[in-house]
Amino acid sequence: MDIEKAKTFQCPMELAMSIIGGKYKAIIIWHLIGNTLRYNEIQKIIPKATPKMLSQQLKELEADGIINRKMYPVVPPKTEYSLTELGRTLIPIIQSLETWGIKYFEILGLPNPCDIEK
Repeated sequence: MDIEKAKTFQCPMELAMSIIGGKYKAIIIWHLIGNTLRYNEIQKIIPKATPKMLSQQLKELEADGIINRKMYPVVPPKTEYSLTELGRTLIPIIQSLETWGIKYFEILGLPNPCDIEK
């Protein structure tokens, strides 16, 4: 994100939500914690994201300095995504959101779907 765009926000929360508030951005960041993933791998773990939406979210995260995109000059093209140093500063926030989600499943009396997958 450039400084001029950042100056348009009224408060820090507005700025933060513009970066992680996209439909799949926090989920992408969560899956990249400790991982380097290829586009196809991200698409498989977030099946509800259309290719267009996923591509858009990845481009925005890259533009904001949250993820690295590494392209390899091979056929077919190989692209890998990982968290930047700035992106890694979001890990405690993303993990807190996950913890809250787990608690909310408990409050609703529902099983954690992530535990079912294991």
